[in-house]
Amino acid sequence: MSSAPEKIPLVERLTGAALVAPIRMARLLPYRWRIPFAAWLTTRVLAPLAGYRKRVRDNLALVRPDLSQAEIETLARRVPDNAGRNMMELYSPEFPDHARKSPVVGPGLPDVRAARDSGRPVIFVTGHFGSFNAARMAMMEQGFNMGVFYRPMANRPFNAHYVRAMAALSEPMFEQGRKGMMQMVKHLRSGGVLAILNDLNAHDGVPLDFFGKPALTSLATAEMALKFDALLVPVWGLRDPDGLHFTIHTETPIAHSDPVTMTREFNARLEAAVRDNMEQWFWIHRRWKDGTGPLADRGADYLRELDEKA
Repeated sequence: MSSAPEKIPLVERLTGAALVAPIRMARLLPYRWRIPFAAWLTTRVLAPLAGYRKRVRDNLALVRPDLSQAEIETLARRVPDNAGRNMMELYSPEFPDHARKSPVVGPGLPDVRAARDSGRPVIFVTGHFGSFNAARMAMMEQGFNMGVFYRPMANRPFNAHYVRAMAALSEPMFEQGRKGMMQMVKHLRSGGVLAILNDLNAHDGVPLDFFGKPALTSLATAEMALKFDALLVPVWGLRDPDGLHFTIHTETPIAHSDPVTMTREFNARLEAAVRDNMEQWFWIHRRWKDGTGPLADRGADYLRELDEKA
Protein backbone atom coordinates (compact mmCIF):
# COMPACT_ATOMS: atom_id res chain seq x y z
CA MET A 1 0.00 0.00 0.00
CA SER A 2 1.49 3.36 -1.02
CA SER A 3 1.94 6.05 1.61
CA ALA A 4 -0.20 9.18 1.57
CA PRO A 5 1.26 12.13 -0.34
CA GLU A 6 3.19 14.64 1.73
CA LYS A 7 1.03 17.55 2.89
CA ILE A 8 2.74 20.89 2.34
CA PRO A 9 1.32 23.99 4.08
CA LEU A 10 -0.25 26.64 1.87
CA VAL A 11 2.29 29.27 2.92
CA GLU A 12 5.18 27.05 1.87
CA ARG A 13 3.50 26.30 -1.48
CA LEU A 14 2.90 29.99 -2.11
CA THR A 15 6.50 30.80 -1.23
CA GLY A 16 7.70 28.14 -3.64
CA ALA A 17 5.48 29.54 -6.39
CA ALA A 18 6.83 33.04 -5.72
CA LEU A 19 10.40 31.78 -6.00
CA VAL A 20 9.70 30.07 -9.32
CA ALA A 21 7.72 32.96 -10.84
CA PRO A 22 10.72 35.19 -11.77
CA ILE A 23 12.43 32.21 -13.39
CA ARG A 24 9.40 31.46 -15.55
CA MET A 25 9.10 35.12 -16.50
CA ALA A 26 12.75 35.36 -17.49
CA ARG A 27 12.52 32.24 -19.65
CA LEU A 28 10.31 34.18 -22.07
CA LEU A 29 13.46 36.07 -23.16
CA PRO A 30 16.16 34.80 -25.54
CA TYR A 31 19.11 33.24 -23.70
CA ARG A 32 21.56 36.11 -24.39
CA TRP A 33 19.12 38.56 -22.74
CA ARG A 34 17.65 36.18 -20.18
CA ILE A 35 20.86 35.68 -18.18
CA PRO A 36 21.66 39.42 -17.82
CA PHE A 37 18.02 40.12 -16.98
CA ALA A 38 18.10 37.55 -14.16
CA ALA A 39 21.32 39.13 -12.91
CA TRP A 40 19.71 42.58 -12.92
CA LEU A 41 16.56 41.32 -11.18
CA THR A 42 18.56 39.57 -8.47
CA THR A 43 20.87 42.52 -7.89
CA ARG A 44 18.27 45.28 -7.93
CA VAL A 45 15.20 43.59 -6.44
CA LEU A 46 15.73 40.19 -4.82
CA ALA A 47 19.07 40.80 -3.07
CA PRO A 48 17.96 43.97 -1.25
CA LEU A 49 14.66 42.37 -0.20
CA ALA A 50 16.37 39.20 1.09
CA GLY A 51 19.16 41.05 2.87
CA TYR A 52 21.85 39.52 0.68
CA ARG A 53 23.76 42.76 0.22
CA LYS A 54 24.02 43.23 3.96
CA ARG A 55 25.29 39.67 4.35
CA VAL A 56 27.97 40.27 1.72
CA ARG A 57 29.06 43.42 3.56
CA ASP A 58 29.08 41.63 6.93
CA ASN A 59 31.19 38.73 5.63
CA LEU A 60 33.66 41.09 3.99
CA ALA A 61 33.91 43.18 7.14
CA LEU A 62 34.81 40.00 9.04
CA VAL A 63 37.51 38.58 6.76
CA ARG A 64 38.52 41.42 4.43
CA PRO A 65 38.59 44.56 6.59
CA ASP A 66 41.35 45.88 4.31
CA LEU A 67 38.87 46.54 1.49
CA SER A 68 37.72 50.09 0.84
CA GLN A 69 34.06 51.04 1.10
CA ALA A 70 33.91 51.43 -2.68
CA GLU A 71 35.29 47.89 -3.17
CA ILE A 72 32.78 46.47 -0.70
CA GLU A 73 29.84 48.19 -2.43
CA THR A 74 31.02 46.92 -5.81
CA LEU A 75 31.09 43.35 -4.47
CA ALA A 76 27.68 43.84 -2.82
CA ARG A 77 26.35 44.37 -6.37
CA ARG A 78 28.45 41.87 -8.32
CA VAL A 79 28.02 38.88 -6.01
CA PRO A 80 24.20 38.82 -6.39
CA ASP A 81 24.73 39.41 -10.13
CA ASN A 82 26.68 36.15 -10.39
CA ALA A 83 24.15 34.36 -8.17
CA GLY A 84 21.27 35.44 -10.42
CA ARG A 85 23.10 34.26 -13.52
CA ASN A 86 23.77 30.88 -11.93
CA MET A 87 20.15 30.33 -10.99
CA MET A 88 18.84 31.31 -14.42
CA GLU A 89 21.42 29.17 -16.21
CA LEU A 90 20.28 26.15 -14.21
CA TYR A 91 16.72 26.68 -15.48
CA SER A 92 17.70 27.40 -19.09
CA PRO A 93 17.49 24.46 -21.52
CA GLU A 94 20.16 26.08 -23.70
CA PHE A 95 22.72 26.09 -20.89
CA PRO A 96 24.08 22.49 -21.07
CA ASP A 97 25.14 22.72 -24.72
CA HIS A 98 26.46 26.23 -24.09
CA ALA A 99 28.59 25.19 -21.08
CA ARG A 100 29.92 21.98 -22.63
CA LYS A 101 31.90 24.09 -25.11
CA SER A 102 33.84 25.81 -22.29
CA PRO A 103 37.62 25.46 -22.57
CA VAL A 104 39.15 23.25 -19.87
CA VAL A 105 42.65 24.26 -18.78
CA GLY A 106 45.01 23.76 -15.87
CA PRO A 107 47.86 21.57 -14.62
CA GLY A 108 45.53 18.86 -13.30
CA LEU A 109 44.28 17.79 -16.73
CA PRO A 110 46.90 15.05 -17.37
CA ASP A 111 46.17 13.49 -13.96
CA VAL A 112 42.40 13.41 -14.35
CA ARG A 113 42.61 12.09 -17.90
CA ALA A 114 44.95 9.30 -16.76
CA ALA A 115 42.48 8.43 -13.98
CA ARG A 116 39.61 8.43 -16.48
CA ASP A 117 41.46 6.10 -18.82
CA SER A 118 42.45 3.69 -16.04
CA GLY A 119 39.04 3.63 -14.34
CA ARG A 120 40.29 5.21 -11.12
CA PRO A 121 37.62 7.19 -9.23
CA VAL A 122 37.90 10.98 -9.18
CA ILE A 123 36.35 13.47 -6.79
CA PHE A 124 36.15 16.97 -8.22
CA VAL A 125 35.93 19.26 -5.20
CA THR A 126 34.78 22.82 -5.69
CA GLY A 127 32.71 25.57 -4.12
CA HIS A 128 29.96 28.08 -4.79
CA PHE A 129 32.38 29.91 -7.00
CA GLY A 130 31.93 31.01 -10.61
CA SER A 131 29.62 28.36 -12.04
CA PHE A 132 29.79 24.89 -10.56
CA ASN A 133 27.33 23.68 -13.19
CA ALA A 134 29.46 24.97 -16.06
CA ALA A 135 32.41 23.00 -14.68
CA ARG A 136 30.15 19.97 -14.36
CA MET A 137 29.01 20.17 -17.99
CA ALA A 138 32.52 20.77 -19.34
CA MET A 139 34.04 17.84 -17.43
CA MET A 140 31.26 15.58 -18.68
CA GLU A 141 32.24 16.63 -22.20
CA GLN A 142 35.75 15.47 -21.30
CA GLY A 143 34.34 11.98 -20.73
CA PHE A 144 33.71 11.92 -16.98
CA ASN A 145 30.58 10.17 -15.71
CA MET A 146 29.77 12.87 -13.18
CA GLY A 147 27.69 12.09 -10.11
CA VAL A 148 26.62 15.05 -7.97
CA PHE A 149 26.17 15.25 -4.20
CA TYR A 150 23.72 18.01 -3.27
CA ARG A 151 21.97 19.59 -0.31
CA PRO A 152 18.18 19.96 -0.81
CA MET A 153 16.53 23.38 -0.62
CA ALA A 154 14.48 24.17 2.50
CA ASN A 155 11.31 25.04 0.56
CA ARG A 156 9.95 21.71 -0.66
CA PRO A 157 7.98 22.87 -3.73
CA PHE A 158 10.94 24.93 -4.92
CA ASN A 159 13.27 22.01 -4.15
CA ALA A 160 11.22 19.81 -6.49
CA HIS A 161 11.85 22.31 -9.31
CA TYR A 162 15.52 22.54 -8.34
CA VAL A 163 16.05 18.76 -8.36
CA ARG A 164 14.36 18.38 -11.75
CA ALA A 165 16.54 21.13 -13.20
CA MET A 166 19.73 19.60 -11.77
CA ALA A 167 18.78 16.14 -13.02
CA ALA A 168 18.18 17.55 -16.51
CA LEU A 169 21.86 18.52 -16.59
CA SER A 170 23.17 15.12 -15.54
CA GLU A 171 22.60 12.12 -13.32
CA PRO A 172 23.18 10.35 -10.97
CA MET A 173 22.41 12.77 -8.15
CA PHE A 174 22.94 11.94 -4.48
CA GLU A 175 20.90 13.81 -1.87
CA GLN A 176 22.60 14.66 1.41
CA GLY A 177 21.69 11.98 3.94
CA ARG A 178 22.21 8.30 4.66
CA LYS A 179 20.56 6.98 1.48
CA GLY A 180 22.41 9.43 -0.75
CA MET A 181 25.70 8.59 0.94
CA MET A 182 25.20 4.86 0.32
CA GLN A 183 24.44 5.50 -3.35
CA MET A 184 27.47 7.74 -3.66
CA VAL A 185 29.76 5.13 -2.09
CA LYS A 186 28.52 2.54 -4.60
CA HIS A 187 29.21 5.00 -7.43
CA LEU A 188 32.79 5.58 -6.26
CA ARG A 189 33.47 1.89 -5.68
CA SER A 190 32.65 1.27 -9.32
CA GLY A 191 35.27 3.81 -10.43
CA GLY A 192 32.77 6.64 -10.86
CA VAL A 193 33.40 10.38 -10.77
CA LEU A 194 31.88 12.65 -8.18
CA ALA A 195 31.49 16.43 -7.83
CA ILE A 196 31.16 17.94 -4.34
CA LEU A 197 30.90 21.52 -3.13
CA ASN A 198 32.82 21.79 0.13
CA ASP A 199 32.52 25.45 1.14
CA LEU A 200 29.35 25.51 3.25
CA ASN A 201 29.07 25.93 7.02
CA ALA A 202 29.07 22.23 7.99
CA HIS A 203 27.51 21.49 11.38
CA ASP A 204 29.36 18.16 11.54
CA GLY A 205 32.62 19.76 10.42
CA VAL A 206 35.74 21.01 12.17
CA PRO A 207 36.96 24.61 12.50
CA LEU A 208 39.59 25.19 9.83
CA ASP A 209 41.06 28.46 8.59
CA PHE A 210 39.38 30.20 5.66
CA PHE A 211 40.34 33.81 4.96
CA GLY A 212 42.05 33.95 8.35
CA LYS A 213 38.98 32.97 10.38
CA PRO A 214 37.76 29.57 11.62
CA ALA A 215 35.01 28.09 9.45
CA LEU A 216 33.31 24.74 10.10
CA THR A 217 34.44 22.53 7.24
CA SER A 218 33.45 18.95 6.42
CA LEU A 219 36.21 16.34 6.31
CA ALA A 220 33.98 13.82 4.51
CA THR A 221 35.23 14.63 1.00
CA ALA A 222 38.88 13.98 1.90
CA GLU A 223 37.90 10.89 3.90
CA MET A 224 36.16 9.42 0.84
CA ALA A 225 39.14 10.21 -1.39
CA LEU A 226 41.37 8.25 0.99
CA LYS A 227 38.93 5.36 1.50
CA PHE A 228 38.36 4.78 -2.22
CA ASP A 229 41.81 5.86 -3.47
CA ALA A 230 40.20 8.60 -5.53
CA LEU A 231 41.97 11.60 -6.94
CA LEU A 232 40.88 14.73 -5.10
CA VAL A 233 40.96 17.53 -7.66
CA PRO A 234 39.92 21.16 -7.10
CA VAL A 235 38.12 22.56 -10.14
CA TRP A 236 36.71 26.06 -10.73
CA GLY A 237 34.20 27.09 -13.41
CA LEU A 238 35.21 30.75 -13.76
CA ARG A 239 32.86 33.14 -15.50
CA ASP A 240 34.40 35.10 -18.38
CA PRO A 241 34.16 38.92 -18.45
CA ASP A 242 31.20 38.79 -20.87
CA GLY A 243 29.11 37.13 -18.14
CA LEU A 244 27.90 34.34 -20.44
CA HIS A 245 30.90 32.11 -21.12
CA PHE A 246 33.28 30.16 -18.87
CA THR A 247 36.79 28.83 -18.56
CA ILE A 248 37.21 25.70 -16.47
CA HIS A 249 40.37 25.55 -14.34
CA THR A 250 41.54 22.12 -13.18
CA GLU A 251 44.17 22.17 -10.43
CA THR A 252 46.70 19.48 -9.58
CA PRO A 253 45.27 16.78 -7.30
CA ILE A 254 45.57 17.28 -3.56
CA ALA A 255 48.13 14.80 -2.29
CA HIS A 256 46.80 11.99 -0.11
CA SER A 257 47.84 12.35 3.53
CA ASP A 258 45.13 12.70 6.20
CA PRO A 259 41.65 14.27 6.01
CA VAL A 260 42.52 17.39 8.00
CA THR A 261 45.66 18.21 6.02
CA MET A 262 43.88 17.59 2.72
CA THR A 263 40.88 19.72 3.68
CA ARG A 264 43.14 22.54 4.85
CA GLU A 265 44.81 22.38 1.46
CA PHE A 266 41.45 22.65 -0.29
CA ASN A 267 40.49 25.67 1.81
CA ALA A 268 43.80 27.33 0.99
CA ARG A 269 43.43 26.72 -2.74
CA LEU A 270 39.84 27.93 -2.81
CA GLU A 271 40.80 31.05 -0.88
CA ALA A 272 43.62 31.82 -3.32
CA ALA A 273 41.27 31.43 -6.29
CA VAL A 274 38.59 33.57 -4.64
CA ARG A 275 41.08 36.34 -3.84
CA ASP A 276 41.76 36.58 -7.57
CA ASN A 277 38.02 36.60 -8.44
CA MET A 278 36.26 38.05 -5.41
CA GLU A 279 32.96 38.79 -7.15
CA GLN A 280 32.52 35.16 -8.22
CA TRP A 281 32.35 33.55 -4.77
CA PHE A 282 29.00 33.34 -2.97
CA TRP A 283 29.68 35.79 -0.15
CA ILE A 284 25.98 35.52 0.68
CA HIS A 285 26.57 32.26 2.57
CA ARG A 286 26.92 32.34 6.35
CA ARG A 287 30.29 30.64 5.97
CA TRP A 288 31.72 31.64 9.36
CA LYS A 289 28.46 31.42 11.33
CA ASP A 290 29.57 28.52 13.56
CA GLY A 291 33.33 29.00 13.33
CA THR A 292 33.19 29.79 17.03
CA GLY A 293 30.74 28.56 19.65
CA PRO A 294 29.43 25.12 20.73
CA LEU A 295 29.62 23.45 17.30
CA ALA A 296 33.15 24.73 16.76
CA ASP A 297 34.17 23.55 20.24
CA ARG A 298 32.85 20.08 19.44
CA GLY A 299 34.75 20.10 16.14
CA ALA A 300 37.92 21.28 17.90
CA ASP A 301 37.61 18.37 20.35
CA TYR A 302 37.43 16.00 17.39
CA LEU A 303 40.54 17.59 15.88
CA ARG A 304 42.40 16.99 19.15
CA GLU A 305 41.29 13.35 19.14
CA LEU A 306 42.65 12.95 15.62
CA ASP A 307 45.95 14.54 16.64
CA GLU A 308 46.28 12.16 19.58
CA LYS A 309 45.67 9.15 17.32
CA ALA A 310 48.23 10.32 14.73
